[in-house]
Amino acid sequence: MKSGLRDSYYIMKRDLIRARRQKMPLIGAVVRPALWLFLLGTGLKFGFIALPLVGINWQQYIFPGIIAMNVLFSGVMAGATIVWDREFGFLKEITIAPIPRWSIILGKVLSGSIIAGFQGVIVLAVYPLLGISLGLLQFVQTLLAIFFIALAVTAVGVLLAARIRSLEGFGAVNNFVVMPVFFLSGALHPLSNIPEWLKILIYLNPFSYAVDLLRVLLLGLDGNPAFDILAIALFTNVVFLSALYLFAQRKQYYL
Repeated sequence: MKSGLRDSYYIMKRDLIRARRQKMPLIGAVVRPALWLFLLGTGLKFGFIALPLVGINWQQYIFPGIIAMNVLFSGVMAGATIVWDREFGFLKEITIAPIPRWSIILGKVLSGSIIAGFQGVIVLAVYPLLGISLGLLQFVQTLLAIFFIALAVTAVGVLLAARIRSLEGFGAVNNFVVMPVFFLSGALHPLSNIPEWLKILIYLNPFSYAVDLLRVLLLGLDGNPAFDILAIALFTNVVFLSALYLFAQRKQYYL
């Protein structure tokens, strides 16, 4: 067990060093939420009807969703490192090494979670510009929630990479998964005036509970954070174990 954790640490460290040397993902992590938050948020603020919430404007309302979006995009893309390692042979080397398979998955999930969580924190840092006030405890709780959500979405990326062998294929499936998951999370609109069939899809979407958790913590809106945490934790466990199963059973995908 101790040896496997050490192996996970070195795999995580390698991915973090590689991520630190790449500048474009960091630029995208800044530009993408800025476009959504300030351009889309301003359009919603002045071009549509007011929110049915007292004291909250559109930019503030979608702010938790934009944080979650940045975490989602980065976390799922963490699976691309597995596809990359497979194409260049590194994954074959660590697969045949005398280390447990779970340590490889854990290392990839941890590194991706740190990167995705950091990109979520980048967006969180602009909260004073939106007129949002956070106490110290509220800020710490939000940070913990961001990295907790990052753990879940990174596990999804690793699960996708367990069955996809090319970067092109991963990019296509990534877009097919990420955008519907984001738009069906309630990140950009309240649930009060949408059709019932759409509400069902939103409630079935695990990412909806991540957005709701951040919205409760940041804006103090009504919600059930304990249930949100439980739903995210159960989803993360199922996805992680599924990825571990595929990684252990389908050796042909890694060699």
